[in-house]
Amino acid sequence: MQKGFYHPVDGYWETLCEPSPEILASYPPGTIEIPLKPGPLYTFNGFDWVAPTEQQVYDAAVEAVRLDRNFKLTVDVDPVVSNPLRWADMSAEKQQEWASYRLALLNISDAPGYPFDVTWPVKPD
Repeated sequence: MQKGFYHPVDGYWETLCEPSPEILASYPPGTIEIPLKPGPLYTFNGFDWVAPTEQQVYDAAVEAVRLDRNFKLTVDVDPVVSNPLRWADMSAEKQQEWASYRLALLNISDAPGYPFDVTWPVKPD
């Protein structure tokens, strides 16, 4: 049975089970048991959980897409387009596919559904 705890300085944490009396005694003075955090963007104001604003939800979605996009650029694209030997070994058509893929990733914020329902471009073979 998970439990939620809050301390004004140390913040919020959860346990995976009922803490023993010894563990509870080790918590900092002023720690209180609170309901479990309802979602990742909720904040605790010392009394209640506060739901995120629409702007906070939007900003978090933008950040998640940006992180995914940067990962794809770093792992999929950069090793290909930044390697002169690999690049020179490709046909002009294949180079164009990679250039288009890279540009589509860079312009993902212009895609329909951004940032909540992104359809990612397909990586060239």
